[in-house]
Amino acid sequence: MALFIPVLKLLFEGAGDEVVSPPHYDETFAGLFKYVGEWYNYEMYAMTESDPKGALIFVCITVGIAFFVKNLFRYGAIWFQSQLRMAVVRDVRDALFEKSMKLPISYYTDEKRGDLMSRMQSDVGIIENAVISMLELIFREPFALFITISVLLYWSVSLTVFALLLLPVVAIIILIIGKSLKRTAKQGQEQMGVLVSAIDEALGGIRIIKAFNAIDQVVKSFRWENLKHQKLITKAFRKRELTSPLNETIGSLVMVTIVWYGGMLVLDGGESAIKGQVFLGFIIVFSQLMRPIQGVSQGMSNLNQAFASLDRINGILDTDERIYESDNPVQLKEIKHGVSYENVSFRYRDEDVIKNVSFDVPAGKMIALVGESGSGKSTLADLLPRFYDVQQGAVKVDGVDVKELSMFDLRQHIGIVSQESILFNTTVRENIAFGMPDATDEEIAQAAKIANAHHFIMELDKGYDTNIGERGNKLSGGQKQRVSIARAILKNPSILILDEATSALDTESERLVQDALEHLMENRTSLVIAHRLSTIQKADEILVLSKGEIKERGTHEALMKKDGIYAKLSSMQGINA
Repeated sequence: MALFIPVLKLLFEGAGDEVVSPPHYDETFAGLFKYVGEWYNYEMYAMTESDPKGALIFVCITVGIAFFVKNLFRYGAIWFQSQLRMAVVRDVRDALFEKSMKLPISYYTDEKRGDLMSRMQSDVGIIENAVISMLELIFREPFALFITISVLLYWSVSLTVFALLLLPVVAIIILIIGKSLKRTAKQGQEQMGVLVSAIDEALGGIRIIKAFNAIDQVVKSFRWENLKHQKLITKAFRKRELTSPLNETIGSLVMVTIVWYGGMLVLDGGESAIKGQVFLGFIIVFSQLMRPIQGVSQGMSNLNQAFASLDRINGILDTDERIYESDNPVQLKEIKHGVSYENVSFRYRDEDVIKNVSFDVPAGKMIALVGESGSGKSTLADLLPRFYDVQQGAVKVDGVDVKELSMFDLRQHIGIVSQESILFNTTVRENIAFGMPDATDEEIAQAAKIANAHHFIMELDKGYDTNIGERGNKLSGGQKQRVSIARAILKNPSILILDEATSALDTESERLVQDALEHLMENRTSLVIAHRLSTIQKADEILVLSKGEIKERGTHEALMKKDGIYAKLSSMQGINA
């Protein structure tokens, strides 16, 4: 603004008899600034004496260039600043997602999955805005306000009239940039949809992800999608932030035009109702006052929201994972003897779910668990891969407590086929090879053939490269289940857990799936949970559970002769001895 002063003095006070001496540089750092100021005044005085109108044009151009350079550097700061804020968001979201993959299954029983997703989206977004607001509140706005208010008090000019003058120009700029911003923002929102879908799939398939030791694979995939989202949002943010410097630049051009036009009127000797103090007041007030006031207001609002969001985010990051790896885990290379449950008790909150249960699953044998819903069948199965840890007793593999085993090795030996087929929004090939990225096409196809899935896969539009949609919704129930079985076959686990794998299928699909399961269970240690008792008649031992306790045990024939709970359940399903 000081660049205007020599010409304004000429315009409104005249040249007078003032004599300006040539500048002198005293060769000190502080003297450099004084020298530059004196040199400018000297040159401007000489120019105003010889060509006043030329001096006016020169000052207008100089001020215009100064505003351009100012906003160029300002936007340059925002350009690099945007990388900081988006990288912070990316890192926080990465940390939240990785933490959610490591949290125990019990966490998802207690907490709402939607709330976790909200923290990853809304709360992280609020933190994003607070990062820059905090820096500006500390380092920029207080100084800007102090200087601006001091100048306003000195000039004593009204703010409202001048502030309203630029609103139509601002509206035009927002309209032009808004169209471009809308396109980029839409792309960012669409990518956010991809992110939310990935989060939802990962949380919904947490059992399979843990069972197949695919946490690193899923986290890596999520980070890739999150990086794409970061780049789109960064682009949108930069466009959005372009509005402010452009508004100020165009506002400065408006002011320069007014100064030039008003100055021409004065120099031409015409009458003008505009005073020099009004020109200078307008420039100072409009360019210096509104931004810091708005910045402080918005910054405080962002910080207040951010503190609440930060508490919610830390509530997840500080959550106890509860399922811990042993300090010196035992490596599990091969299963020779099988699995044993020794006096196992498990309590969920204040409710006893499993009560002093003991049984063995010898290597290569099939043990079936039956009973009414809520009897503890699935909980017993979940204790083996350490989705939960027992409170009393022990679950052992080859005589070693699972708590002492390497969690990765333990789950690498376990395959799970559940009632709900947990599939992901990718190709058939990638679903079958889930957790096993090094599997060859031949191995994948062989696993599909054993699972009675190869034929229908080849009939799909792109065969094994067909995308099966979210949760595999492009496939039928039986097809989804056979893909799940193929995935388990490819993993080639020593221990197999079947959790009501055929209960939700029609008769034809059940026959195909049951045939695939029989291939899968050959020579494997199998723990089978079943509601349809016809599927477990060949089990080496059947355990009948009720309210967390074993009420009956034996083979199908022995239990039918006993004429107890199992015989009653079989009779209800039309099964005779």
